[in-house]
Amino acid sequence: MPFGCLTFGEKKDYNSPSEVTDKYDLGQVVKSEEFCEIFRAKDKNTLKMYTCKKFLKKDGRKVRKAAKNEILILKMVKHPNILQLVDVFETRKEYYLFLELATGREVFDWILDQGYYSERDTSNVIRQVLEAVAYLHSLRIVHRNLKLENLVYYNRLKHSKIVISDFHLAKLENGLIKEPCGTPEYLAPEVVGRQRYGRPVDCWALGVIMYILLSGNPPFYDETDDDDYENHDKNLFRKILAGDYEFDSPYWDDISDSAKSLVSRLMEVDQDQRLTAQEAISHEWISGNAASDKNIKDGVCAQIEKNFAKAKWKKAVRVTTIMKRLRAPEQSDTAAANPSTQAAGAQGTTPTSGDKPAAPAATSESLPSSTEPPAGEQVLTPQLESAGTAARGAAETPALSSTVAQLEEASSRCNGGTTAPPPPSAEASSEQNG
Repeated sequence: MPFGCLTFGEKKDYNSPSEVTDKYDLGQVVKSEEFCEIFRAKDKNTLKMYTCKKFLKKDGRKVRKAAKNEILILKMVKHPNILQLVDVFETRKEYYLFLELATGREVFDWILDQGYYSERDTSNVIRQVLEAVAYLHSLRIVHRNLKLENLVYYNRLKHSKIVISDFHLAKLENGLIKEPCGTPEYLAPEVVGRQRYGRPVDCWALGVIMYILLSGNPPFYDETDDDDYENHDKNLFRKILAGDYEFDSPYWDDISDSAKSLVSRLMEVDQDQRLTAQEAISHEWISGNAASDKNIKDGVCAQIEKNFAKAKWKKAVRVTTIMKRLRAPEQSDTAAANPSTQAAGAQGTTPTSGDKPAAPAATSESLPSSTEPPAGEQVLTPQLESAGTAARGAAETPALSSTVAQLEEASSRCNGGTTAPPPPSAEASSEQNG
């Protein structure tokens, strides 16, 4: 089928909107996401149903970039566990992407509907995702947004395959990547710590997914009061940076040592020591007979309903704002002329009084799927470094202390906290009071 928008040249040949409607019947919007609207679409000739993603160019550069990126990546891939792109149209105002339609349920819903659920069921899910990720990694593609919401059953048959969706954040790994990107609870430590990263971030996210599927709990969460935004945010990131999770009782009492071993190898803080997707496929819990067949449904379902109904650990709107404010201005003339302003930008204030704070993106879940602030150097004041070290203890590394301290400061600024900031410059003080 034609991929009209993939032909880039000086003279652009756009599709007319009638070309889309002549071929497809577009239904009502079924979901609105951060960058696009999602429709059900029916091919008028074959009567086959598809998913249509419509990106509006007027919504900005990031939307246009996301559309082009998803088209580019999906044009490259063909794998049974990845939703395939089947048609593309680019008009003067929109991008239309037509993909295979997955009619099955999300993994959570599938688990809740089962009469019997065991490690072997989880192993089957993880194996399929690992095979797709290993394939992507062989092409040097990093998905960057693997999470449970992006894993669905292809259809409602008993032995349906799992498919991965949502590739607008995927990226070719031409050298290591720097910009923070992804869903916060699934972020690898190197992303939170603003280090350069690559394909290992997908393997970390798979470890998080596996942890949740086996226990019904997220590995990183905080029990502070729902309204205590400041502490919830900084504690979440602190735990991710330190790899601070446990196989706590009673949720993990019936889970095999082999399963715990694979989770630990996937959620290795040092990305150089983390298992690759191909290595994980060879693990005995995936390829051997180490996965237990014991029914764990009651315990897992109880925790899923408790944790995800409350959505206590999904407060990523604040986290998104924090991560956006962790950046320094990117080659800003103002920052270059005024070092104190550059420092303020890295700590979470905006570089000029006319700039607006980065606003979190809205989604159908009130949860942004990504953060993509520009890369920049971090500037740490002695006051923040001291606060971070005191909070973490003597065992904390300098890099971790730096990041945690900045998170604390940014969290306070985003949520109206009272943490005392370092002495501001006159310009920074004016911004805060304005």
